[in-house]
Amino acid sequence: MNRNFYLNIIATILVMAVILLGVILINAVDRVHFDYMDMQKKLSEMSDTLQQMKNKGMTAAAATAVQPASATAEEKSPEKISNLEFYDRNATPGDRIITSISADVGNMNPLINNDYTVSLINGFCNSSLADRNFEKPEIFEPLMAESWTISPDKKIYSIKLRKGITWQDFTDPVTGKEWKNKEVTARDFKFYADVINDPDTNCASMRVYYKDLEKIEVLSDYEFKVYWKMPYYQSLELTLGLSPLPKHLYHAYAGPFDAKKFNDDHQRNRMIVGCGPYRLLRWDKDRRVVLSRYENFFGDKLGIAPPIKYTAFEIIKHPNTCFQSLLSGGIDRMDLLPEQWRNRTDIPEFGPNGKLSKLKYLSRTFAYVGYNLHNPLFQDKRVRQALSCLVDKEKILKDAYFGLGEIVTGPLYYDSPYYDKSIKPYEFNVEKAKALLAEAGWKDIDGDGVLEKDGKKFEFTILQVANSSLQEKMLPLIKEDMAKGGVQMKIQILEWSVYLQRLEQKDFDACTLRWTIAYEPDLYQLWHSSEADKPFSSNYGFKNAEADRIIDELRVTFDHKKRVELCFQFHRLLHEEQPYTFLFSPYTLLALSSRYQNVHKFPASMSIQQEIMWTPKEKQLKIPDL
Repeated sequence: MNRNFYLNIIATILVMAVILLGVILINAVDRVHFDYMDMQKKLSEMSDTLQQMKNKGMTAAAATAVQPASATAEEKSPEKISNLEFYDRNATPGDRIITSISADVGNMNPLINNDYTVSLINGFCNSSLADRNFEKPEIFEPLMAESWTISPDKKIYSIKLRKGITWQDFTDPVTGKEWKNKEVTARDFKFYADVINDPDTNCASMRVYYKDLEKIEVLSDYEFKVYWKMPYYQSLELTLGLSPLPKHLYHAYAGPFDAKKFNDDHQRNRMIVGCGPYRLLRWDKDRRVVLSRYENFFGDKLGIAPPIKYTAFEIIKHPNTCFQSLLSGGIDRMDLLPEQWRNRTDIPEFGPNGKLSKLKYLSRTFAYVGYNLHNPLFQDKRVRQALSCLVDKEKILKDAYFGLGEIVTGPLYYDSPYYDKSIKPYEFNVEKAKALLAEAGWKDIDGDGVLEKDGKKFEFTILQVANSSLQEKMLPLIKEDMAKGGVQMKIQILEWSVYLQRLEQKDFDACTLRWTIAYEPDLYQLWHSSEADKPFSSNYGFKNAEADRIIDELRVTFDHKKRVELCFQFHRLLHEEQPYTFLFSPYTLLALSSRYQNVHKFPASMSIQQEIMWTPKEKQLKIPDL
């Protein structure tokens, strides 16, 4: 081979190398070009995003806090907080919700005022250590408590509070002292328990639940222990349901706490100083109570601040006036009467595109006729059974409630496993009633149609709440049927505040009301003999040793199956004794403005969860004259 041959080979190799190198360089340049274009695109998108945020008033630093659409509640908040998952993070703050109430309240102190409205208002203004999950009520989740532990014997609860929770600012109406940025501490929880357990505090109906609470031991500003004398089934709920009581408001004087002064402190008892999502803005006597959102609410930073700014309670005594206010937009929410639900909502306002919506669900309440068993007239159970036979529950449910309820036979929630549905109600039966009364010694001796015994006529007076249209329909029906059995029943109409005083003093023959039923039953307050003779208690004089045994055992029984069995035993016993004539659990018939979003009804609650609702900006309204 000559020299030219090798030179040709070398030249060919060099040419191929150059070509290969060119291809590599071209690909590299293309990659750089495409990477550059992609980078430019991303930078442009980022610039657009930042500009949009700027237009919305957000800063560049806030961009790092924006959560992806699929973020879970845990990702949104490193601290666990109750029911966070049900709050809509797209909610627009603002708006109002005005609810009607039929009567004003005497004072705003929930410890000495057992009025449901007072409890409701204070529930908006205060908070507790924990709360049940809306959807899974068997689970407790933290609120004011950061964490807690329970001893193996279930008698000691160790609580750790969140730091930085503050009381709402106020000026003491007696001393004139201003209080600002006062932090909630463990001592405020101890004060709450101490006030309840003081025998001079007028809260007998509440104190009974804490009778086995031994003490609260304060370890520091943010840690305390709750000691129970014995394992008690509801100790978990009662401990985690503890609320603080502002000692700087109610014990603003030297020396020991004076419970009688607490009861009669009229100026301070017109106030609410809480640490919850709302604060009392104004109370216009006999007109309106207005709450405004508390901007320093500790839940705000944790994502559970209520979007609605104002919650108000408009006092409207007459149901028809209230309904007209609902239609005109004067109020946003109303519990409808059965007659209104059945006959007055078939109008465009409640239609598919109407401004009002309806919600119906069985309430956790029961209606009853209660007898004062301190009155000798009612102390024979045959008499009480006879009276129950003279109440035509089906007719009342049909005529007064338009069938919107379930007839019940005991004080347990109708749709719970603790209620024994095999127990049948006393049927309306005049002849059976007369036979029972005759056995008890009551006979119509003088032929005037009214039974008598030992020279005394069988007559009694039942109390009626003024402006209660349901009682206006129901009680005349009962009176008419009682007369068929030789029983003379009179009706006395009272304003609510007077009615409540008469009940507290047990100054009545009979009454008719509704009790709210706890999620987990504790029958002690209403039915244990130890409560029968106490002033301000809710027991109207019922004493029964076997009932006491069941109640006492139920309080220390944790096994669900055994608790159901004990509740069934108690249900059967109470059905035999008939200290009440049990009527029905009515349906809650709620009318609500259609402008609200995120409206839910959960199993453990007695109503919709108002704190999670919100309204689009263009539909928001204001409180009139505010």
